[in-house]
Amino acid sequence: MIALGAIGVTASLAAEAGVAGWLGSGLALTMLGIAIIDARSFIIPNWLNAVAFGLGLIAAAVTAATGQLWLTWLEAGGRAVVLVLLFGALRAGYFRLRGRHGIGLGDVKLAAVAGCWLGWSMIPVAIEIAALSALAVQMLRGRVRPTTRLPFGLYLAPSIWIGWLLQATVFRGW
Repeated sequence: MIALGAIGVTASLAAEAGVAGWLGSGLALTMLGIAIIDARSFIIPNWLNAVAFGLGLIAAAVTAATGQLWLTWLEAGGRAVVLVLLFGALRAGYFRLRGRHGIGLGDVKLAAVAGCWLGWSMIPVAIEIAALSALAVQMLRGRVRPTTRLPFGLYLAPSIWIGWLLQATVFRGW
């Protein structure tokens, strides 16, 4: 796990210079922590989501154009609210259809983190990376059943960081 953390920090610092790179490193380590805890206990601690969200607001402030801080925070907050509403609706709809929750509230809150860190064009990419990697792992394990519990944060958390990394390098300015 230390090696994964070191890779995340190194890649973040290579992707962004200065404070933005260090904030990306914080995102990498926080997402690693969320993934590990969710994999072990099916719980995403609120405090880790809060740390990641706070780092995202600071990152937005660092990258905001002069005089655009409030607009930048409004955009990040707006994306976070939209994702919370969408993931919350998915959670409620699944419960209504199946009589049990398909995603946990920690996943809903983690979606807010994605909204804070990622632009509109990268959000679906990160969610798709998470969904496809979760499906691939479960298929390789031979555990694809309608009742199989899945720690989605294990996949969504690293996908948020990967999305940020792609956004900072390959898709800069999208």
